[in-house]
Amino acid sequence: MAKKKVPKKAKRRLLVFGPIAIFVIIYCAFTLVTTVTDLYSLKMEETNLNNKLENLKTNASDLKTEITKLQDKDYVARYARENYLYTKNGEYVIKTEEKKEKEKKQIKKDETYIIYACAITTFIIILFIIIKHKKKKSSK
Repeated sequence: MAKKKVPKKAKRRLLVFGPIAIFVIIYCAFTLVTTVTDLYSLKMEETNLNNKLENLKTNASDLKTEITKLQDKDYVARYARENYLYTKNGEYVIKTEEKKEKEKKQIKKDETYIIYACAITTFIIILFIIIKHKKKKSSK
């Protein structure tokens, strides 16, 4: 097949408008991506704020019920004994460790082990893929 001869005007137009067109396309793509990421982050923030609002509403209702309970003197006395270790005459207080703190530490430890295991497994898989790829190249 014979090659078509491209006129000089067309080459000049391509040299002038080509980079401009590429710049405009890249600018539009960049603007689109940043807008989408901003929109996504704002949606996530909205959901987080809505969750916080719901939590605050439930906390407000709990506090209102707590206020009504604290009007009763017997409840105040029981509350002080349970939470602040106040005693009546002749009572003894035995303080025990909270299991929640130990459980939180154990869960945190387990999470770090899982993260390390995933990272090591991913590294081994990538290494395996690289070795297989090199073997295929060397056999060809």
